[in-house]
Amino acid sequence: MVPIIEVKNLIKSYNKSQANAVDGISFTVGQGEFFALLGPNGAGKTTAISILTTTLSKTSGEVLISGLDLDRDATKIRRNLGIIFQNPSVDDNLTAEENVRFHAILYGLYPFRPTYGLMPQEYKNKIHDLAQLLSIDKELFNPIKSFSGGMKRKLEIIRSLMHDPTIIFLDEPTSGLDPISRANLWSYLRDVRENQHTTVFLTTHYLEEAEEADRLCIINAGKIVALGTPLEIKGKLLNTQVVLSSPNISDLTHELTQKKVEFTLEHDEVVLHPDKDNVAPLIQSLTTKLTKLDIHNPSLDDAYLQIIGSQVKNEGV
Repeated sequence: MVPIIEVKNLIKSYNKSQANAVDGISFTVGQGEFFALLGPNGAGKTTAISILTTTLSKTSGEVLISGLDLDRDATKIRRNLGIIFQNPSVDDNLTAEENVRFHAILYGLYPFRPTYGLMPQEYKNKIHDLAQLLSIDKELFNPIKSFSGGMKRKLEIIRSLMHDPTIIFLDEPTSGLDPISRANLWSYLRDVRENQHTTVFLTTHYLEEAEEADRLCIINAGKIVALGTPLEIKGKLLNTQVVLSSPNISDLTHELTQKKVEFTLEHDEVVLHPDKDNVAPLIQSLTTKLTKLDIHNPSLDDAYLQIIGSQVKNEGV
C-alpha cells in the first residue's frame, strides 16, 4: 500500500513540561487506509493529529503527507485534508449554510457568491445530500446559535467533506451524535473510501468504531505501545476463553487432564484458554455432560485495557 502519510521520529515538547507530549513516534498510513489512533486522555492523540493537520508546529521529526513536506508545503497539504476537530469551530453569527459556503469558497471550490441562490447547482446538490445524510437538511438555513452541540458537530462534518478531501482526519467525530447519524456517517465514509480511495485517520474513545480499522496505533504518554491490525493486536495479547460447567465437575476435570488440556477451576466452573481453531474440536470430543458452554472471543476493549493497564502497572502509577 502506497504511503500517503509518513511520520518519522515525531516529537512535540512544551516549555516547562518534564515529558514530551509526543515522544518519537513513527508510522505510515497507506492511501485509502482506515487508520485509528487510540490512547487514554493526555496520551498525545490530539497533539499528534494537530501536527499532521498543520494546526500545531512540531518540535522535531519528519512528516510527509501526499509526498509533501509538512514544514515547506503546509498550504498545499491543507487543500487535501478534511478535518473534524474535537472542539467546535463554527461561526455562531452565521447560518449553517453560510458556514459551509464560506468554507467552500476559502478552499477555492467556487468563486465568491454573497447568497446561496447565486451558488452553482453542484454546490447546492452536495450540501443538501450531506445535510440529509446527517438529518439537518431542514435546519440548513437556521442560525448556528440555535443549534445544539450535536447539530454543530453534524455541520462540522458536512463542512469538512464538501471539498472531497483525499485524507479525512476525524478527532472524536461522533461525540454527541445520535446513533442513526453515527451509523450514516460511517456508511458514507465506507463509501468514499471504496469509491474514491479516501484515507481516514481516526482518533476516538468509541473502540467499537476502531474495530473496523485496517490498522491501529495505540499510544500512551506520547509513545507508541502497540501497532498493527485489530486482529494482530488482539491475537498477540489475548486468547479465546471457554467456560464450562457440568453436574460432574470431577469427571470433566479428569477428562480434560487425560486430554492434556490446561484449565483453571473457578467457582465450580472450568476455564480454558485454547487456540481459537481448537475450540470446536475440543468441545466435540468431550464425553462428560455439560450444563454450560460460554465462549468469549477477545474484543478490542480487552486488548486496549490490557495494553494500557500493563503499561501503567510497569510505570508504577
